[in-house]
Amino acid sequence: MTALSILDLVRVTEETDARGAFDNARDLAAHAEHWGYNRIWVAEHHNMPGIASAATSLVLAHIAAGSSRIRVGAGGIMLPNHSPYVIAEQFGTLARLFPGRVDLGLGRAPGTDQTTLRALRRTNESAENFPQDVLELQAFLAPAVPGQRIQAVPAAGTEVPLWILGSSNFGAMLAAELGLPYAFASHFAPEMLLSALDIYRSRFKPSEQLARPYTMVGVNVIAAPTDAEARRLATTQQMSFADIFRGARGLSRPPIDDIESYWSPMEKAQAMRMLARSIVGSPETVRAGLRALVAETGADELIVVSDVFDHAKRLRSFELIAEAAGLDAAPTASLPDTRVPDANLASAT
Repeated sequence: MTALSILDLVRVTEETDARGAFDNARDLAAHAEHWGYNRIWVAEHHNMPGIASAATSLVLAHIAAGSSRIRVGAGGIMLPNHSPYVIAEQFGTLARLFPGRVDLGLGRAPGTDQTTLRALRRTNESAENFPQDVLELQAFLAPAVPGQRIQAVPAAGTEVPLWILGSSNFGAMLAAELGLPYAFASHFAPEMLLSALDIYRSRFKPSEQLARPYTMVGVNVIAAPTDAEARRLATTQQMSFADIFRGARGLSRPPIDDIESYWSPMEKAQAMRMLARSIVGSPETVRAGLRALVAETGADELIVVSDVFDHAKRLRSFELIAEAAGLDAAPTASLPDTRVPDANLASAT
């Protein structure tokens, strides 16, 4: 059985606020470990009102504290935005707080626009140092050696597992060269998926962290009792993509009955190209789609985005996806709601 994980966008919606988004992510993790998901990741984005995970390590601490087994991690940290030393400190701290549960996925893109990049005191040229920064970060997470003058405290010796994330052949080549697991962002950039996986597997060099290639494939999956209901829920994500092309990155919107009335033909073409590998439908449709994707890619693991507006329906989507994938649910009692009462300030006003 192929492992299944979650990439949570920590969405701020028109009916909640950032605190509500944090608590919804925490609640999802508590349910996801019961349903059999392997890990839950969140990603670094800046200057996006609809995504609340900019301070990624802090969000991960909140999520991890509301669960007990599921792995938590960054999918990813955009390393050119940061000093490797600081990221080592942050994720080493997470590893001390939640031993054996923390992953660190690393991306080369800025994860934001040029104006915000300047606010971060970074430039496009910072990305040119990405391979060296990965090695520096890895060294700070390794056990300290005698005479080492600079240590990342308390990170030294935690050896947090690193992943390389990518949407092109560059990340595949780097992950192969360093002997690290590779995650491809086919949930928004599917065009180079197969070529990148082939490059990674053919060039892989074993390392202390990983003896053989390990691939994870990103995929949008929205499940509901019927195909029609799932397609309606998917309009939330489709509107978000149309808004990106308009330069209007706002809050997550509730689904609509007719997406054709929302986007232009050009916006539709652009969005559908980015969402080409999405799986949307009933449990039977999702089961067939997941099997086909694994057969085509040979992925060791799938990481799922289920961008559904309503939290309860999003939970139901992930539950149906787990059932369709044949995950083994943990035999536990009904789960408590781990969200903080009255935290949803936006909907209370």
